[in-house]
Amino acid sequence: MITPNTIEQIKNRLDIIDVVGEFVKLKKRGSNYLGNCPFHNEKTPSFTVSPAKELYKCFGCGKSGNTITFVMEHEKASYVDALKWLAARYNIEVEETQVSDQQKQQLQVADSLFAINNFAGKYFDDQLFNTEEGTKIALSYLKERGFREEIIKKFQVGYSPQQRDSLTKALLSNQFNRELLPRTGLVVVRNETDLQDNYRGRIIFPIHNNSGKIIGFGARVIGKAEKAPKYINTPENELYVKSKILYGSFFARMAIDKQDECLLVEGYTDVVSLHQAGIENVVASGGTSLTVDQLRLVKKYTNNLTIIYDGDSAGVKAALRGLDMALEEGLNVRLVLIPDNEDPDSYVNKVGKEAFQKFIKENKKDFIIFQLEVMLKDAGNDLNQKNTLVNHVAETISKINKAEDFTKQQEYIKQCAALLKIDEGGLISLVNKLKRDKIAKDEKKQSPSDNQYDDQSPPPAEEEINYLASQDEKHERNVLRVLLDYGLNPYQDNTTVAEYIFNEVKDFPFDNPQLESLISTYKIQYEAGQNPNTKTFLYHEDQTIRELVISITLFPYELSINWDKLYEGKKITTIDNSEEDVTMSVNYYKLKKLKKMFDQNQADMEKASIDDQMLLIRIHKELKDLERDIAKKLGTVILK
Repeated sequence: MITPNTIEQIKNRLDIIDVVGEFVKLKKRGSNYLGNCPFHNEKTPSFTVSPAKELYKCFGCGKSGNTITFVMEHEKASYVDALKWLAARYNIEVEETQVSDQQKQQLQVADSLFAINNFAGKYFDDQLFNTEEGTKIALSYLKERGFREEIIKKFQVGYSPQQRDSLTKALLSNQFNRELLPRTGLVVVRNETDLQDNYRGRIIFPIHNNSGKIIGFGARVIGKAEKAPKYINTPENELYVKSKILYGSFFARMAIDKQDECLLVEGYTDVVSLHQAGIENVVASGGTSLTVDQLRLVKKYTNNLTIIYDGDSAGVKAALRGLDMALEEGLNVRLVLIPDNEDPDSYVNKVGKEAFQKFIKENKKDFIIFQLEVMLKDAGNDLNQKNTLVNHVAETISKINKAEDFTKQQEYIKQCAALLKIDEGGLISLVNKLKRDKIAKDEKKQSPSDNQYDDQSPPPAEEEINYLASQDEKHERNVLRVLLDYGLNPYQDNTTVAEYIFNEVKDFPFDNPQLESLISTYKIQYEAGQNPNTKTFLYHEDQTIRELVISITLFPYELSINWDKLYEGKKITTIDNSEEDVTMSVNYYKLKKLKKMFDQNQADMEKASIDDQMLLIRIHKELKDLERDIAKKLGTVILK
């Protein structure tokens, strides 16, 4: 296991904006940052990251945590793997204690696969540039296709020689694990034990992850494929998951972000050719149907997706697959079909960068209208197919859920109704019905205990919840908020905020057992001299405590003021109002608790004996005096 000292070094170096920003496009909003949640499908950003508190929370799906849990959740990594990922990012040397045999094996497998791929990438590069076979067969072919050496080297394109086991022998002679080689796809097993190269006589395109490491390969036949497949790709393994990869994303991500548009093509050579022409905001799907994970990879950098496919019938069908998912992800999708007998690779080489970009700009087609036109052409005069088409179009339009896209949706309905030659009102009704059905379905999935204050709250014991009780919990949470934020700060009379709060609320216990447990845990740590605060609790071993702290300290909205603009550059002195915040929070909490005590006292009085009533009257008077004293401090009226 990783030593506590290493873990502490990692925690001290963490920058949550830096790490989360690797995967989510964030925009500053007040003191926090906002972006589209990477964990669920949303159109309006609700994923909030607080750099001051070093935490994130999605107010849509409820996912929350710290920097380490974000890496674990997003990369589907274990705690140890997440720490190692972060250590590598910040150049921290990892010290480890003894680990289990199973953990050791898993780590060794992943490291070995990376090492094998890295060796193979260099081997293929050497074969392409430094052997007679490579230069005569592969490099000359690539140059005939118009690829220059600098772009070949940028993408680390290589060549696998025709010899039966050239790479296999090189790997084995360098002491790589024989059992792991077939898992990479570089080597295949024949006759149960015989190993031989899998990509013989092919151009090799390494596939990189977001950090630039090689996770797999695409092997392309030289010239036209006859009996053999045109491409052979790495089988899925611990590193390579086809549905989560877009070829070229490592090289394209900065250009996509800068230009706010992603061009999606089908093949590896399309990407390389466009990059060579100076069009760098381009990635490839590898000829497969688009997946949600691939679309979310695009959305990390832009909401604008332009798909560029061949203009033949196969290209058209490929372009249309999976695009309903793109609408659900909130992407603005356009299609461009390259003229017949051309693909992006050949077309950009034929016409050049400027003409290619002009063609793309002038020939972008709206996905929904284009899809309808294609399907109408296929349906002909078949009424059954037309009925199916109406339902399909209505379902597609219903997936446009953004409030700001209402006008766009209405325009789609108008255009589609005209193309289908049906009543516009009928199509509106059908679209609205599908939207209502989806909302009802989503609401049915939600827990009846969901509320905007606490995703972890236990379900209510009764159907009717007393309004005052709900207000009590809000004030309990507010006391914990100021305790976590300011607990170690000095307070009046040479004490601390934490000591002041403990003393003030000792006779006013929390009703929510989770909140009571949290304040007790804080008190234990404080009295032990551990200096607890929001950050220490964010990395607490108990997940319930971590999630509770996040729900208390991070809110979906905040007041955002541009002070520089407001005061036109004048010097501003920041006022520390933390002491007032603490005092107000504690006293309002006590007032709410007193109100509850009054109600209970009144209820007891109605069924008490004469002697007991006299005692309850005195209690009532004492409570009233205490209430007046608190209200006077607050400068407010007494609560009724």
